[in-house]
Amino acid sequence: MGIQAWIVVGAFVCLIALVISRVILLKKRGIQAFLFGATHKSDAILPVVILGVGYCLIAPVVGWPIWSPLVSRFWATTLPGWIGVALCVLAVMGMAWTLVSFGDSFRVGIDDQRPAGLVTSGAFAHSRNPIYVCFFLFVLGVFLVVCNLILVLVLIGFSAIIHRQVIREEGFLAGHYGQEFETYRTTVRRYL
Repeated sequence: MGIQAWIVVGAFVCLIALVISRVILLKKRGIQAFLFGATHKSDAILPVVILGVGYCLIAPVVGWPIWSPLVSRFWATTLPGWIGVALCVLAVMGMAWTLVSFGDSFRVGIDDQRPAGLVTSGAFAHSRNPIYVCFFLFVLGVFLVVCNLILVLVLIGFSAIIHRQVIREEGFLAGHYGQEFETYRTTVRRYL
């Protein structure tokens, strides 16, 4: 595994650590922040997909069996990989800013039992979904580093899953916050 891949792995660990540490911090304050799958059982497919993608990424490195067209590189040049590394690092920094902006309102999933206030400042003044933008930038960065068919499929699938979740969340926010969300929706873009 080259230096670009190691940097991306480190960035991924940082990204996950940021989210998990925020969930733990909120739990210590009595706030249940991990609600993924609580409102929609169909969300349970996501961990299975993540494990499958993880296998496809790790298999060639450690010598596990995998169909080679899935993991054959599209190009040999390293320039796109360095752009990918930059996107991954930017995504981690953006995630840190977003989590700070979220404050105690951060949830993984939709909290229809005890929702917090609508956050419209910080990162949310520039995007209604900065966490999803950060995740997309990260996956795009990984694609530019690894550049194979499995990552094209991941990028397309992940984009569809993100958009599906955003639509569900916006429906909840519109119903819960009414005019406050409508005003916010008309002044701040969904993604960028």
